[in-house]
Amino acid sequence: MADMNLLKRAMGDLEEDAVLRIVKEVAGSGGGEAGAAMEACQDGMKMVGDRFEAGEYFIGDLIFAGEIMINALEIIKPFLSAGDSGGKGKMILCTVQGDLHDIGKNIVKSMLEAAGFDVLDLGIDVSPETVLETAKAEGVRIIALSGVLTLALDAMKDVVDIFKSAGLRDSVKIIIGGNPVTKEACAKLGADEWAHSPQKTVNVCSAWAAGA
Repeated sequence: MADMNLLKRAMGDLEEDAVLRIVKEVAGSGGGEAGAAMEACQDGMKMVGDRFEAGEYFIGDLIFAGEIMINALEIIKPFLSAGDSGGKGKMILCTVQGDLHDIGKNIVKSMLEAAGFDVLDLGIDVSPETVLETAKAEGVRIIALSGVLTLALDAMKDVVDIFKSAGLRDSVKIIIGGNPVTKEACAKLGADEWAHSPQKTVNVCSAWAAGA
């Protein structure tokens, strides 16, 4: 049997060789422990997020952790049943209209996926209409908006407003994140939550998915 505590620690410590060695062991033994390996990797990614918030890890570490997680999932994904990944349902993630930055978004995406979300990444420079239509078509109830430029705040408000105009504001939860975002901006824009760290985004969205 693979050592899941070791896998969790290796993920948290960014020990890529150890993570991949253990998940390959899981795959090589028939994949019966794939669900447990997925959970261990998720717990390790939470450690990474916590260390980033504590100032022990930096952006580069988050990017590296996301790469390790993606590589590990590629190995064990064929052995995961639909319920094994702790699926939390679909959610939308994008960089808002007028902003072309995606590094922060991509880090958040990898951590949300590690936490069990089916992330519909709409990319960068995404219009409010695209967010609304995707949410309606896919039945999405959680939306994460990213932006680095100050003008992103106006674009985020446009997303909130278009859901209001469509009569759907109460049916979705919206979290905003990025450099210009503050508690005050969140309140002014009418979003439900805000975050400067990927781990807070994961925690908030996970609570929403659980019905909290």
